[in-house]
Amino acid sequence: MTQSLNDIVKVTVQVSPLSAVNNTFDMGLIVGKSTVIAAATRVKVYSGTDDMLSDGWVGTEPEYLAAQMYFGQRPRPNKVAIGRWDGSGTETAVKAITACREANTDWYAAYLCGAAKADIIAIAEYIETASPLSTFFYDTKDAEVSAGTAGNVMETLQKAKRHRTFGQYCSTTANAAVAAMGYAMGANTGLANSAFTLAYKSEVGVQPEALTTQQVNTILGYNGNVYTNYGATYNLLVRGAMADGVHFDEVLNLDMLTTDIQTSVMNALTTGPKIPQTEEGVSLLVTAITAPCEAARTRGVIAPGVWKGAPVLSLKTGDTLSIGYMVLADSIANQSQADRDARKSPPIYVPIKMAGAIEHVVIGVVVNR
Repeated sequence: MTQSLNDIVKVTVQVSPLSAVNNTFDMGLIVGKSTVIAAATRVKVYSGTDDMLSDGWVGTEPEYLAAQMYFGQRPRPNKVAIGRWDGSGTETAVKAITACREANTDWYAAYLCGAAKADIIAIAEYIETASPLSTFFYDTKDAEVSAGTAGNVMETLQKAKRHRTFGQYCSTTANAAVAAMGYAMGANTGLANSAFTLAYKSEVGVQPEALTTQQVNTILGYNGNVYTNYGATYNLLVRGAMADGVHFDEVLNLDMLTTDIQTSVMNALTTGPKIPQTEEGVSLLVTAITAPCEAARTRGVIAPGVWKGAPVLSLKTGDTLSIGYMVLADSIANQSQADRDARKSPPIYVPIKMAGAIEHVVIGVVVNR
């Protein structure tokens, strides 16, 4: 009988658990009242309109037409989530979006077919605190917006400082904001140098608005967006901003960085036996935070620059962030006993310098004869 080698050399195999993978922030949600999707199912994900036709969509439904606009953008998004708004009884538009958020956590941007002013305002309020982090796209053809009438939807959202809502004025093309959403989801590949803005992009299938300069400036003054003609040659989306004036790309990129850091640190906490409450342990956390920052730098979100904010630990105002970010941790020795007893890490700070984008240029041509 052969004796077991375990008596001499015993080998045990321990496989670490799989790390969590982030939402890639590249899928939009289109919500409507069509009954193709059961209310109990709530959300289905499709890779194209052919998939929708195979699943029972006829091709005339508002959600299908919106999906056509969504998938028609260049670059083309890979997938879309279609959500069911069960309009019977008291389920409101905002309840429908909430239910879709609960049913599927993978979508990042949402659009509601046939949204009325009250729906838009209510959803914008909800989306500010929705979890996971989300954004809302809407369009309006309300003439009160271009006329600058007090109390219009864009003015209302601007005054409410809605940070996660993108509004587009469009009187000629249905589902115009879906085009902006589709471009954003298609362009967000996560690859090197893939960072983008929504400013000055083409919206495939959208008719440019024939507006006066005053009307365009009125819309932009509300931090709204509009697709119109410039210089008789260019059809452009201006200006790619949310209702509070912050550009969409900044919201998206900071959402991605925040989520990536959170996930990376959680993976560090859960995949090993423990992280010791020592300087070496803090270094492990710093390493976990560094990886998402490097990914953001590779995408073109973070870039070298001078720190003009308040001092942060060893970083002083006027110092140069040579790679666009730093990960700074306070010393373990400075911890209070209460924090140590609670097994907290020292505070960790991540100063970053956004790469930004140039969207306006002033050129002086000096001629000498």
